[in-house]
Amino acid sequence: MSTPLERLHDKTTTEVLWIYILRLLSEKALYAYELSTALKKRFGFESAKITSYVVLYRLESAGYVRSKWDGGKKYYHMTPDGKKLLTDGRNYLKELAKSVD
Repeated sequence: MSTPLERLHDKTTTEVLWIYILRLLSEKALYAYELSTALKKRFGFESAKITSYVVLYRLESAGYVRSKWDGGKKYYHMTPDGKKLLTDGRNYLKELAKSVD
């Protein structure tokens, strides 16, 4: 059985992976494998590669990211809607942190 803190960690990492992905894509375009590596390096946690791919697919389907083939790799770029979603998500998290502080 996991502890409350472990469940909180899961809820704020892998279950909202989209915000971490958008944060990375706000800096530069990345391909899916590179994105998985960047998550670990930048944020200190790993998600299953298939999970990253599923999240990217959903973000692309919803119009938050766009993909483009370049040099045999599919790079993902954040769209203006993705930028707004990232801003809204960050603002929500800031307000949440204030409310429990």
